[in-house]
Amino acid sequence: MKFVDEATIRVEAGKGGNGCLSFRREKYIEMGGPDGGDGGHGGSVFLVGDGALNTLVDFRFQPQYRAMKGEAGRSRDQTGAGGEDLYIKVPLGSSVFDDDTDEYLGDISEAEQILRVAQGGKRGLGNVRFKSSTNRAPRKTTQGDPGECFNLRLELKLIADVGLLGLPNAGKSTLISRVSEARPKIADYPFTTLIPNLGVVRIDDQRSFVIADVPGLIEGAAEGAGLGVQFLKHLSRTRLLLHLLDVLPIDGSDPVNNFKVIEAELAKYSPAIAAKERWLVLSKIDLLPAEQQRALQQQLMAVLPENAPLFVVSSVTGSGLKDLMNSISDYFSGLTEQALEEAKTLETVAGKDAHRYSLQLRQQRKLKRQEGNSQRDEDDDAVAVHYES
Repeated sequence: MKFVDEATIRVEAGKGGNGCLSFRREKYIEMGGPDGGDGGHGGSVFLVGDGALNTLVDFRFQPQYRAMKGEAGRSRDQTGAGGEDLYIKVPLGSSVFDDDTDEYLGDISEAEQILRVAQGGKRGLGNVRFKSSTNRAPRKTTQGDPGECFNLRLELKLIADVGLLGLPNAGKSTLISRVSEARPKIADYPFTTLIPNLGVVRIDDQRSFVIADVPGLIEGAAEGAGLGVQFLKHLSRTRLLLHLLDVLPIDGSDPVNNFKVIEAELAKYSPAIAAKERWLVLSKIDLLPAEQQRALQQQLMAVLPENAPLFVVSSVTGSGLKDLMNSISDYFSGLTEQALEEAKTLETVAGKDAHRYSLQLRQQRKLKRQEGNSQRDEDDDAVAVHYES
């Protein structure tokens, strides 16, 4: 199934039912009086988290949702039935925005979590509500209020414990295929990974964690180059980042310089993501002799923060993978409640950073389209003047 991490839908809550204008008229009853009942409330629209979903692709085929309207009131002081609420299932990790105003409405991160996105209209009142000692036969009623209607943008940010980042062909897909049951596409050319991949790493019967592989980053990813800005937002929900660095890039570039490029792009895109716990992993280490391995590690230790973890692995031979996975599991086991709260705070800030960058890019694209339209209008005017002359 095609992975879709962003979708736009239109939700419309139900209209409230109108109040009824009615008078009691029965044989042998001289003074029946008003008996028009109230209408029913309109149904509201809710989003509910569903752990079985992992993509927003269904919303591409059904983009409109409408809750039931409330029934009108009836005579004999009968209240109309309320409209049934509409519950829309969304995958965990979905952020919800008003597409017209870019207002953040909420986040669905837990199974069965419910978020109301459109309030149903209030019911209208029947004329029985307006009777009084001075107005024995009121002919006044009220109409039901319309339900709220919004264009919503859903953005899916994958929920994973560990996120892999690095340049294209850094060995991320090969690593996740060796440590989990995930089977991403693997080839010897850049950008073989076009969609994020999730894998579950099982250390033993009691310990496991989820690892996410996102498309490789390139210089300028924070400004929208390559696929970076589209999938960087998935790193906002991770608790630990693994920066995979190819020790022998196929393009002959310097690994130390490549490390600095990715670190700069990460800080430029989101300071909150850059502040997350991040480990450096040297991949494809089987391609280098031992002496060159030690020399490269010394160069990288000089640019790494003090006491920053550094691991050396080979996904082909399996060297170092077990030690890396056990270290990740031990790190999660040692997290205190305070550290978990700090991680949640970073996730919230990182999510806002991702939304801000997405908004900036959309505004830039909009300006470019407007400039293009203006240029075409000028060209058309010039052609018109030429023909008139």
